Amino acid sequence: MNTNHDFSELLKRISACTICDGLELGPNPIFQIDQNAKILIVGQAPGRITHTKNRPFDDPSGDRLRRWLGVDRTTFYNDPRMGIFPMGLCFPGGGKGGDAPPRKECADTWRLPVLSHLRQVELTILMGRYAIDWHAPKHKRSSVAGAVSSIDPAIAKSIILPHPSPRNMRWFKNHPWFDAEIIPALQKRVAAILSP
Repeated sequence: MNTNHDFSELLKRISACTICDGLELGPNPIFQIDQNAKILIVGQAPGRITHTKNRPFDDPSGDRLRRWLGVDRTTFYNDPRMGIFPMGLCFPGGGKGGDAPPRKECADTWRLPVLSHLRQVELTILMGRYAIDWHAPKHKRSSVAGAVSSIDPAIAKSIILPHPSPRNMRWFKNHPWFDAEIIPALQKRVAAILSP
């Protein structure tokens, strides 16, 4: 049986993790997770800004994500029912056209132990190919638009979103149905989960 003490010890070990020693900016696991999380946000890995600020989604991507979810910064960062646990916990360094992919050993080492403690999650939000491939492998060959549109955010246990990065402005413009249909349903679902 998983206990709060076991989970606290696990999080301490993750926070001190150095399995990716040698990264461009060094290891710095960034996440926020509580055993009582009801909404789990799964992105790729922290970016350079997140690494510097030591806080997930404290950037324009986070502003857009909070708008999509219909939550303010206080709820996003302080409500234990909101959890953030990306596929890679440290900034993986720069790569072609953006950041490098999340380091595989991170998910291999920490993902299942953490998820085994999260018994109250009602909604998992997947953003990015690595999150989709790990959590929703049936969508491995789907385009992001195809995967997003195939899931009903009003009832699904896991939903797929495009990454909220400003780099995706063309995607948002080319898929107006996302803002018109998916976001209102998602906001309603999040509000219901977080209602007292």
